[in-house]
Amino acid sequence: MPKLQVNGANLHYEITGDGLETVVFAHGLLWSGQMFAAQVEALQERYRCITFDFRGQGQSEVTAVGYDLDSLTEDAWGVIKLLNAAPCHFVGLSMGGFVGMRLAIRYPELLKSLILLETSADPEPAENVGRYKMLNFVARWFGIRPVADRIMPIMFGQTFLHDPARAVERELWKQRLIENDRIGITRAVMGVVEREGVYEQLPRIMAPTLIIVGDEDVATVPEKSRRIQAQIAGSKLVMIPKAGHSSSIEEKTAVNQAILTFLNELEP
Repeated sequence: MPKLQVNGANLHYEITGDGLETVVFAHGLLWSGQMFAAQVEALQERYRCITFDFRGQGQSEVTAVGYDLDSLTEDAWGVIKLLNAAPCHFVGLSMGGFVGMRLAIRYPELLKSLILLETSADPEPAENVGRYKMLNFVARWFGIRPVADRIMPIMFGQTFLHDPARAVERELWKQRLIENDRIGITRAVMGVVEREGVYEQLPRIMAPTLIIVGDEDVATVPEKSRRIQAQIAGSKLVMIPKAGHSSSIEEKTAVNQAILTFLNELEP
């Protein structure tokens, strides 16, 4: 599997398609680039699509340090530069969105556009911190299996969780959740839980921006996306019905349509 040495970490990546423009996908906490499989499939005929796994997650190296959002932003910067992807369309979901906003603020020359899914520009809400740290403690010492059933309703909406026709798909993602490296994932969680906000810096984002949020997202509720839209001039907001915090998986057709419509509008 291809790896890049970036800021002291071996990061797994995949490239699909060979279009003139590049789309870089940054996944959410607890997952990997696999969560964008449907989007890569939809875009690969027109775009060069790059997915990568953040350190400590997926198939990337578990490092001792480097899980704070500043370090993860530098990791993404390295992926874009080393793979000659700039300027790219950057798609970030949740944690990937935290990184995408920081890239757009600090390195505007790297981005042709910014697509944010299920994310927030604020610090982690105080009411979540204690609960997430407790789940993280259990995962660190006993693995993720004992807390998987408590994490799934955070990661997915009620429609997906209770659809009998999607039982096999739910089990697949639950298993992928359980297979996370317990050291890597708990370090990654702390980086997210202890992050600082960038809300006041959002007006500095000049890249055309699309914001997508599921109406069943309880991890980053839709109001978080409305706050982002209000701060980024000209940004567009799309609400995805029946989707939770993993909309790229739950309602892939609607997400694909929103992304394709946005990219089509950018073309001359």
